[in-house]
Parts: sequence; structure tokens; C-alpha cells
Amino acid sequence: MKILSIQSHVAYGHAGNSAAVFPLQRLGHEVYPVLTVTFSNHTGYGMARGPLIAPDDVREVINGVEERGAFARIDAVLSGYQGAETVGEVILDAVARVKAANPRAIYCCDPVMGDVGRGFFVREGIPEYMRDQVIPRADILTPNQFELEFLVGRHLATQGEVDTAAKELCARGPRVVVVTSVLTSDTPEGSIQMACYCDEGAWLVTTPRLDMDVKGGGDVAAAIFLAHYLTDGPRAALSRTAATMYAVLEKTHLAGSEEMLLVREQDEIAHPKEVFEIATIS
Repeated sequence: MKILSIQSHVAYGHAGNSAAVFPLQRLGHEVYPVLTVTFSNHTGYGMARGPLIAPDDVREVINGVEERGAFARIDAVLSGYQGAETVGEVILDAVARVKAANPRAIYCCDPVMGDVGRGFFVREGIPEYMRDQVIPRADILTPNQFELEFLVGRHLATQGEVDTAAKELCARGPRVVVVTSVLTSDTPEGSIQMACYCDEGAWLVTTPRLDMDVKGGGDVAAAIFLAHYLTDGPRAALSRTAATMYAVLEKTHLAGSEEMLLVREQDEIAHPKEVFEIATIS
């Protein structure tokens, strides 16, 4: 498959395209990475050096890809952090042009806005832009629970409430909603969950919860889910994403690394050991 991935880039560590491109490639997909920023490191370290890339320059790179005749062969567009509405407009324009060239192409949006404990970490106005403009145009949406709560406008305390909220989002446009970190009163002690909702069904997978805070995990999860979805469908994609994420994060935690060990643990990307039960959500 061929994937146009429009995201941020960091030289040190793994976030944005620096988290998404390698897993996609390791799973055998061709990636056209387009950068929206190029920073020394992600902002979780406090200070980051490097430039924001002007929206017109992002558009020019995309135009160049189109001029190579690539749009008709692109199977999916992937986006993550959108620093400004003007960048979001460039991404949505690219999605529309890719779909015009290849009506079978899909758009996978990781609606990066914030997280539990950190709150929102994007510029004011971005969450509303994501909710009102981007979400209806996405085919696959991969929010964490904090982002899902914002998108539906309410706190979600139980698994049933998460289910209802995700299905509500599906009704707004996306054909698939993956909630990448579910933690409710129904989550087993010491665990964390991931859930997928689509026309084919709804499923929940539970993995042990690791005592760690690693940035870029959502970027990796979105990329891996998309990669497996394109070749094997949503249920298999959920299972393999959960297996890979747990294995990589567990090895990262055991090593005491501040960054995910994506390269060292690449076999967990290519050949995930699907050891976690996939439960059907009624």
C-alpha cells in the first residue's frame, strides 16, 4: 500500500512522522512523508528547536508529490498533530485531491489535542476545528479517551458510555473509530484497554497497564492500525496494534528508556504475538 503521511517531524526521538513512518515501512508499506514542522525533539522535553513549516510550503511539497502522478496510487492519507487551522486546511485539501484521483483511498486522522493529566496541549481553536471540520471528513479516527470526551462533549465513566460515544462519532462521518486508551470503572485493575467500532462490529482488547509516560505512542498506534487495516481489516488491526504497542512499551519500560525502542523492537512490529483476547462488544 502507498500512504501519504502529513505530520510533524523530530530529529531526536519518536513523534509524528518520526514515530509513524518506520512502523509503516517495516510492515511493508510505501510512505510519502510530508513534514509540517521539523524540530530537534518533541515538546515533552520542554524546549524544542527548529522551524514550523509554513502551510504554503507544506502545500508545495504535496503539489510536487501530485505532479509525480502519485495521487492515483495512494491508498491512504494519514495525519496527526495539526498546529494551526491553516495546516488543517492544507491536509483536508490533500485528502480531497487524493480521493478525487483514487476514490478508494481513505483518510486516517489521529485527532491529536490532549491527554488525561496534561489537558489540551494544542493551540486555542484547534480542538473545535478538529471537531467541526476534520472529523466529518475522516474515514478512520483514532482518539484517546480524553479526545473522545471532548469530541462528544461529556465525561465518559463506563465502558457503555465509551461505546455510545464512539458510535456517536461514527454517525458523524468516520467509518471506523479506534479509542486508543480506554480507562473506565469497568476496566480491570492494573489494565488499560483499546476499542474499535465500525459497521463490521465492535471489539475491545485489554492489556496490562505499564507505569510509564512515553510521548508518541498515539502516533505509532494510529500508523500501525492503519497499516493492518489496509491489508487485514479492523478486527485484526486492533489485535495486532494492541500486541505491538504492549510489547514495544514493555521493552521500553524495562530498559528505562525515555523514548520508544521502535527500531530495536522492530520484530514486534513486523510479527506481533497476538496474545490478548479480543472481546466482542454487543
